[in-house]
Amino acid sequence: MLLPDAASSKRGQEITFLYQWGHPFEHQLFSAAPPQKVSVVYPDGKKEDLGAVLEKTSEPAVAYRFRFKPGERGDYLFLLEGPPIWMEEEQEFLQDNVKVVLHVQAQKGWDQATGGAFELLPLTRPYGLQPGMIFQAQALVEGKPLSGALVEVERYNPVAPKELPADEHITRTAKTDPNGIVTCTLPEPGWWCISAQRQHGQRERAGKSYPVRHRAILRVFVDEKNVPKPSE
Repeated sequence: MLLPDAASSKRGQEITFLYQWGHPFEHQLFSAAPPQKVSVVYPDGKKEDLGAVLEKTSEPAVAYRFRFKPGERGDYLFLLEGPPIWMEEEQEFLQDNVKVVLHVQAQKGWDQATGGAFELLPLTRPYGLQPGMIFQAQALVEGKPLSGALVEVERYNPVAPKELPADEHITRTAKTDPNGIVTCTLPEPGWWCISAQRQHGQRERAGKSYPVRHRAILRVFVDEKNVPKPSE
C-alpha cells in the first residue's frame, strides 16, 4: 500500500506518502520490508529518486513514509518497487510494483507510461472519480500488452471492519482482454487497489527453487458522491 494523505494537492503544498504492507480490506498490517526503489515521474516526464527522503516508522507495524512538495502544476506518478517477499502458505515469492498518481491542479501526465518492467497504465483518469464509475487500465510488460492476466480489485479500509463479508466480496477478480485491458467499477468512495499479476521466473530459498509472482499495482481514489443542489 502506497497512499498519499490526499489524492489531489496544490503547487507548494506538502503531501505525506505512507508505504505499508498487509491486507487492504481487512486493514491487517505486517512489518514492511524496505523498498528496493522509490521514485517520482514529473508531469514533463523527468524522473527523480526519492530513496534519500524515505523515513522508517514502526507504529503499529514497520512502515515507511516520505514527504513531497510539488513545485509545478500537473500529475505526478509515484512508483515503489518492493523486494521479493516469501509467502510461506503459498510456497512462492511475491514482488510488487506500486503506482499512485498525485493530481496538482492541471490534468497533465496521468496517462504516461513509466517504462517499467511491469505496470498498469490507466486509460481512465485515476482521480476525480465518483462511486459507480467504470475504470479501465492496461497491463504492460516491457511496454507490450499482457493478455489474460489475472487482476484483483479491492478497497482499502483505513480501520479494520467489525465484520468481514465472504471472501468473494472482499476481493473481486477479472482478466485482461487480448489488448491487456481490464475494466472494472469502483462502487464506493475511498482508495482502491487494482493489481495485475504474472509469473516471473524462480528464486532460491534454502537450496530449493520457488516461483515469483509479480504484481503491478495501481492505487486509485474515488471521491464522495457529488450531488448538485437544486437552484432556488
